[in-house]
Amino acid sequence: MFNLYSEIAGNPTHYKQFRCGESLLSIYNCPLKSKYEDTWSQYNYIIYVVEGRKIWHMAHSSYDLREGSCVFVRKGATIVEQFFETRFCFFLFFVPDEFICEVLKSKATPFLNLRNNTNPLLPSARMLLPLHFFKR
Repeated sequence: MFNLYSEIAGNPTHYKQFRCGESLLSIYNCPLKSKYEDTWSQYNYIIYVVEGRKIWHMAHSSYDLREGSCVFVRKGATIVEQFFETRFCFFLFFVPDEFICEVLKSKATPFLNLRNNTNPLLPSARMLLPLHFFKR
């Protein structure tokens, strides 16, 4: 199984990254070679797709991610389906549970209770990321 967080965090010369504690922000050109790849992360993560296409398969659903897609993926295992017509480039922001808890505790107005939502991937609206950070 391919450990996404360990691969990136363990190769700072290969993957451009910014770290703060266990939080990690990186631009990632996907090196996976097989059509289907089992992946795992001990941290939740946000994906913003810059280029290409992949499908993230979870136990109860699948999500087709393409340029401009932005999703929150809960920690755990997924199966990633590859499409080799174009390279797949995306931003990853790994978010530990402690960070999410601290942010939620700091809100003056509580968020809706999502305890019954077991979906491991939460699509979001388009969002802008600091692209200038990753320019070479």
